Amino acid sequence: MKINKIFDKSFILFLIVGGINTLVSAVLMFLLEKTGYWVSTIIAYAVGAVISFFLNKKFTFKSEGKTTKSAVKFIINVAVCYIIAYSVAQPIATLILSATNLSSLWIERIAKLFGMGLYTLINYFGQKFFAFKN
Repeated sequence: MKINKIFDKSFILFLIVGGINTLVSAVLMFLLEKTGYWVSTIIAYAVGAVISFFLNKKFTFKSEGKTTKSAVKFIINVAVCYIIAYSVAQPIATLILSATNLSSLWIERIAKLFGMGLYTLINYFGQKFFAFKN
């Protein structure tokens, strides 16, 4: 499969929608950081996911599939991407940054940012080739 087939116009639109989601999610995640790593990221991503579903279905991937079926596939995709990204991000960031003088709070914050980037990349492929595949 050619790279321009994978990263086409939908990727740019996905990044724009993702920018909106990231802004909303990041603000919520950091506002809720006293609730802990998992609670703050779950709540933030749940809100971002609702925004993402409607914008990506209609504008990014122009999916004509039934909303219910697309929503179920989208939820599965988001859950799998979330678990993978944040399960990988936290131990990697902790391993890399534990030798620094950063506080555990800042290591957690950097882990969240790393998780956001990883989540965005794998989520694009999941939405393009699974959730909103026409």
